[in-house]
Amino acid sequence: MDPIKRQFISNCSISARIVAHPFPDMAACEAALESAYGQSLLALHANNLFGMKAHINKEHPDWGTIVLPTKEFLGGEWKEEKAVFERYPTLDDCFADRLNTLTRLSSVYPNYKAALQATTPEDYVTAVSKTWSTDPNRATKVIMIYREYVADSEQTA
Repeated sequence: MDPIKRQFISNCSISARIVAHPFPDMAACEAALESAYGQSLLALHANNLFGMKAHINKEHPDWGTIVLPTKEFLGGEWKEEKAVFERYPTLDDCFADRLNTLTRLSSVYPNYKAALQATTPEDYVTAVSKTWSTDPNRATKVIMIYREYVADSEQTA
């Protein structure tokens, strides 16, 4: 794995651990996929690594929003549209809000509940991806990043 990508995932894993995410390395790999390893406009301008759209009921201070184009897989094809996204002062705030969102909505979305109750990182990301993303291949993509990161970690240990 490219050292810059590895460092990005390692830094994100620290933020996920700080907020007590049950699968910090997998959450970091989700962030890598969703934010192009921190290089997306949303990540660069808003510390938003998960494509968190603006919340109606904010449980955190109002740090503002940003409007950017996004791609959604709808009706069997990718479509581009503009959306309003959350802005975060830090990556820790982003990871905290993401975990809070999964927890808060776990009674509404059974896949979030299953993700938070998962016993393996793979089961977690498979469950959460069913509702989190419109990309039907999201879980597979994140698991590939995770496996490469873990294999690389074992080689450098």
